[in-house]
Amino acid sequence: MWKRVLFAVLPLAVLLILPFALRPAAPAAAAITGDADTLVIVTPHTEQIRYEFEHAFRRHYQKKFNRDVILDWRNVGGTSDIVRYIADRFEAVFRQEYEQSGGKWTPETARNFKDPKSKSPERAAFLSMEKGIGIDVFFGGGSYDQNKFARNGMAIPGGVEQRHPEWFTDDVFPRFHSGEQLRAENGGYYGVCLSSFGLAYNPDRFRDLNLPPPKNWRDLADPRLFRQTEVADPTKSGSVTKCYEMIIQQAMLQHDPDLAKGWEEGFLTVKLIAANARCVTDSAGKLVRDVSAGSAAAGMCIDFYGFSEALFTKQLSGGADRLFYVMPENGSAISADPVQLLRGAPNRNVAEEFLDFLLSPEGQSIWMKKPGVPGGPERSALLRPCVRKDVIASIPEAENVLPGYDPYAASGTFQYHGGWTGRYFNLIRVLIKCIALDPLDDLQTAWQAVIENGGPEKNPEAMALIRQLPFSYAEAGAAAKSFSGTPAEVAAVRREWTRIAAENYRKAAELARKGGAE
Repeated sequence: MWKRVLFAVLPLAVLLILPFALRPAAPAAAAITGDADTLVIVTPHTEQIRYEFEHAFRRHYQKKFNRDVILDWRNVGGTSDIVRYIADRFEAVFRQEYEQSGGKWTPETARNFKDPKSKSPERAAFLSMEKGIGIDVFFGGGSYDQNKFARNGMAIPGGVEQRHPEWFTDDVFPRFHSGEQLRAENGGYYGVCLSSFGLAYNPDRFRDLNLPPPKNWRDLADPRLFRQTEVADPTKSGSVTKCYEMIIQQAMLQHDPDLAKGWEEGFLTVKLIAANARCVTDSAGKLVRDVSAGSAAAGMCIDFYGFSEALFTKQLSGGADRLFYVMPENGSAISADPVQLLRGAPNRNVAEEFLDFLLSPEGQSIWMKKPGVPGGPERSALLRPCVRKDVIASIPEAENVLPGYDPYAASGTFQYHGGWTGRYFNLIRVLIKCIALDPLDDLQTAWQAVIENGGPEKNPEAMALIRQLPFSYAEAGAAAKSFSGTPAEVAAVRREWTRIAAENYRKAAELARKGGAE
């Protein structure tokens, strides 16, 4: 009996074990020998990024100090989770210190200690506090949140400028580019790699549609792409929201100083891009996979998703290009993904060495070099342009995983103005959801009627209705404040915006079918 059972399960056991037996061995990290220093890092970065920088920094540290270092990665979730975790921990630590010193904790104290503009005693006490939260470094997550920590004092200057002043020139590592801040003035955070926002398209699908490759955001609103593209829900993806913001920013730049007109034109482009979509996805990653598979002709994405999918599908198809990523002409800023030193870092000397390593030519090359080449990652192409201009220019094309791509040059003349739309970032994502994605059926019906009855030029009245917004740019501030109400009140506002939009689209469809006449 036992022999029959053994012969029955043996083939299954072989199938399960075989892939592991044949899998190439991953390069092993140097063994920890004797005493080792420690670095505690909180990050939303992927396992591939953590692996490559851990192994590279350990080799660097051992060579420089003849000591091992353990990187203690803390995984508390995505960026929003990390931000809440850091802020909550600092508040808890400071409250304990404050109350032990005789202070009384009040709601006003909770506001004042982290307010950069406050001159209160509790603010002064927090800035003099040496106790931390047991974490040395916040690595990744975007400059918006790290800038907040740099300003409120939860992060402190990393001091790289003092140790390596030659790295901080406009020719090497500028502080600003295309209107975005790449590093804090006082070293409160440092960008280590760059991101842009643009278009992913399938070259085969565009040839089938007899269309030239897209070059601008507006190209995705071409009527010939009706039901051929794909869009992602901005309330589910920060990077997709940034794409939409870039569209609006470019329109406002083109109509400056009439920012209200640009705001309206930008949202019209967003609506028409949505009207062309075959579907809406909750995942920016799924969008590029659908484009590379040919399910959709094009979509919007952050550069990392585009580059990663392009490389993966090219390898999978034996060298055929299934997807290209392009930065829209003068249509996108580049933003930095940074690192910062947290207040009260328990291993400050090691943390400062880590910051220096990330900004050194050795650390910067890891982002852009091919796996296995000298100075490159061990096993995974990271496909992120580094911040240092001199490193971008110095990597030979044969070793560069992004050959020919220079984000500084690709951004063109685009200048991001945070004061125009940055304060409305959350408003933009919710408004797009309410006026374009929730009433998508009505929007697409109207757009199809316009296309079938002569196009936008022949249907000005219908297009005027499609163009309409529930409020003007001048009223955006008041609209943003509507989100401060109760959940029921916020939901009512959103329903009203959707109702107005859907009603306009239905009227637009009727007008277009009548040839634009009443």
